Amino acid sequence: MRVWFLSAGLALMCMAQNAAAGTVLIVGDSISAAFGLDTRQGWVSLLEQRLKAEGFDDKVVNASISGDTSAGGQARLPALLAAHKPDLVILELGGNDGLRGQPPTQLQQNLAAMIDSARASGAKVLLLGMQLPPNYGRRYTDAFARVYSTLAEEKKVPLVPFFLKDVGGVPTMMQGDGLHPSVAAQGKLLENVWPTLKPLL
Repeated sequence: MRVWFLSAGLALMCMAQNAAAGTVLIVGDSISAAFGLDTRQGWVSLLEQRLKAEGFDDKVVNASISGDTSAGGQARLPALLAAHKPDLVILELGGNDGLRGQPPTQLQQNLAAMIDSARASGAKVLLLGMQLPPNYGRRYTDAFARVYSTLAEEKKVPLVPFFLKDVGGVPTMMQGDGLHPSVAAQGKLLENVWPTLKPLL
């Protein structure tokens, strides 16, 4: 009988763990798609390893596409939500909008729509903030950066203020094009996200 109770307890524990397991959907651009790297070296792959190491059973779906914009992400999101039914959606978009000089108001509208869609599907949302290099001009870069803080406040969503903190503009952390993080930067990207991400799991 003692062995039976132990086995039943383990079975119940396993059932509870499986019930708690969720899906994390990452909708991003080349940074999360690990452009120029083996995808196994990217921060998303490191996230999967971290989840397993810390006892989380969550599945990670990386729906990031190099070159994608907030408009592209918004167009893709409904199908992704329907297909994967995520518990958490991480939005890592906007860099390409800024590099193309698109209006920050348009970026804000697209991200706001994605937040609303994700929440309507029952998912939590984590927003990864981006910033532009100073050569785009103070007025534009300030307006661009404010999009993320404004959305975080208005929509009450968790925000990583600058996803590329201690990475962007650091030569050893960037690939030769100066735009994409190197292998050395991937662990730092994860560390920038993890403290805000973990409580949402």
